[in-house]
Amino acid sequence: MSWTPASKPLRFLLAAAMIGAAGSASAGQMPGPTRAALDSPVQVPAASTDAERQLAHLFAETTRAERALDPIGALERGDRVDPAQFRLMFKRELTQRRRAVNAAALTRLGAIDRSALSDGQRISYDVFRANQESTAAAFSPAVEAIETVMPFNHFGGFPVEFPGQVAADSAMPLETRADFELRLALDRALPGVFADAIARFREGMAAGVVEPRVTVRNMIAQIDAILAEPVDRSPFTSLAARVPRRFGNAERARLALAFSAATRTQVYPAYRVLRRFLADEYLPAARDTAGLGDLPGGKGLYRALIARHTTLDLDPDGVHRLGLSEVARIQRAMEAVKRELGFSGPLPMFFDAIRTDPRFHPGSAAELERGFRSIGKQVSLLAPDYFLHLPRTPLKIVPYASFRARFDAGGSYSQGSVDGRQPGVFFFNTYDFKSRFLSGITTLYLHEGVPGHHFQISLAQENAKLPDFQRFSGNTAFDEGWALYAETLGYEMGLYKDPLQHWGTLDDEMLRAMRLVVDTGIHAQGWSREQAIAYMLSNSGMGRSDATAEVERYIANPGQALAYKIGALTIQRLRAKAEQQLGARFDIRAFHDAVLSDGALPMPVLEAKIDRWLAAQASAPTPPNASASASAISARVLATP
Repeated sequence: MSWTPASKPLRFLLAAAMIGAAGSASAGQMPGPTRAALDSPVQVPAASTDAERQLAHLFAETTRAERALDPIGALERGDRVDPAQFRLMFKRELTQRRRAVNAAALTRLGAIDRSALSDGQRISYDVFRANQESTAAAFSPAVEAIETVMPFNHFGGFPVEFPGQVAADSAMPLETRADFELRLALDRALPGVFADAIARFREGMAAGVVEPRVTVRNMIAQIDAILAEPVDRSPFTSLAARVPRRFGNAERARLALAFSAATRTQVYPAYRVLRRFLADEYLPAARDTAGLGDLPGGKGLYRALIARHTTLDLDPDGVHRLGLSEVARIQRAMEAVKRELGFSGPLPMFFDAIRTDPRFHPGSAAELERGFRSIGKQVSLLAPDYFLHLPRTPLKIVPYASFRARFDAGGSYSQGSVDGRQPGVFFFNTYDFKSRFLSGITTLYLHEGVPGHHFQISLAQENAKLPDFQRFSGNTAFDEGWALYAETLGYEMGLYKDPLQHWGTLDDEMLRAMRLVVDTGIHAQGWSREQAIAYMLSNSGMGRSDATAEVERYIANPGQALAYKIGALTIQRLRAKAEQQLGARFDIRAFHDAVLSDGALPMPVLEAKIDRWLAAQASAPTPPNASASASAISARVLATP
């Protein structure tokens, strides 16, 4: 379960020039302001102090500078993409420019008097500093030496994301002839972009820094799936359907031929060249081991990745021990629910039983979809009791495209656009649907849809008072920690009274606990892929397909998956603190508003904010009941076809 780009490894975030950018998670788009909006004059309130003015200018100018060096991010946001910047994607020149922007931002930030800022601006100051320091750490020689030479892999990699980013249903603006020519220019530039990526891979081969064989095989399989689509049905030619009728029949025909020709002569040949390199050169040089600990400097990089995704300095061995304790706790709860489901044998036998028992599995993709739509309607009615503010952005439910499904998780979220033209999307997976579980429908929807990723991401980007990096960026611990915390609201909402759905949420919570164990096991303790899969199968009821995909995700994206549980435990701890201190004055809606109202925050910034909020709540009047006003827009949250 993920959404992107938060779910992407650093190499993808570097390509987007926004370390810590949310969101995922992945597996999805990150729409943002239009380029025209980003190029508009900086607006500073008339009453601002010098420090506030300096900070506003720094935020706006750094955002512009980053986005100007951000071709992948522009694709994800649906901005117009400069082909010249697109061609720089995997060149070292682009990294050097980004490093300069980052250094300048930190220097200017250090000259601003934080004490002269308002409370909200201090939060923005702290978030900006944390993001820029994370970026600076990513540019360190030790980190860059490893990550630059592994430019992408099968999990959220550019080659598999690019078709969706430029397809007919993408957020890319296509309003003028120039827009269509820009889009064609990307296709024509793709061979050079892949050639630069191949050059980076070859540098890694020379240094002994290469991907695991299983990851390379997955990349090859993904490319095969893309090339298996006939040219006239490929995402790259689908843009012809969006050519406006006002262009005239001749121009529409010309553009349709141009897209077809570019796909046949540029795009598909580029993918074939990349595939040949991966299969003939890179795969033989790839490593048999799975973890970063087996690479030169890999152990240090792994600790840095944990810090990047969790925003906390954590020891991998301590995370491993925490995971083991959480696994044991959840197993005790599973024992009780197992008995409610009519099984008296030991838990491992029940894990085996539910993998084959038809009552736990859908009979069709349509049954899965009906289940998600049903729970969506229930949650939509309950949401106003838990939130002061609901997003305007609607949510729709769709299955993954066939070329993605085999390699994706059971579900993911793609955020909607700021202007509301693109809804948020909850994707569910129908690949090998007989191995999917009906028991996981509720918890998956709460995580990926409402009130998980859809609420957190939409509320942030709809809040125009926040600077762009708070509206459209984040970190894995907050983004995924909130979504995992959102799953637990199913208890209060009464959604887990059904033992089948109760089992499902325990099984999913077990997944996140196992990630603490398995991710650190692979990258810090030398576990093999097979050992990791066996651990997940023996401690949960997940199917082999899911366990395999999960483990291969951790191999490809170290440190990211364990941040879910770290973030959720942090939010749960802060809620427990609030309930203890406020007692009868505790308002769950106000707490959620405090957590979400400033966008995705690093964990130390979030904790400091909640502590200040608690101090204010202790003397503030009881907040008004906002359920009625929230109910007025609750229908907008409802999943739409």
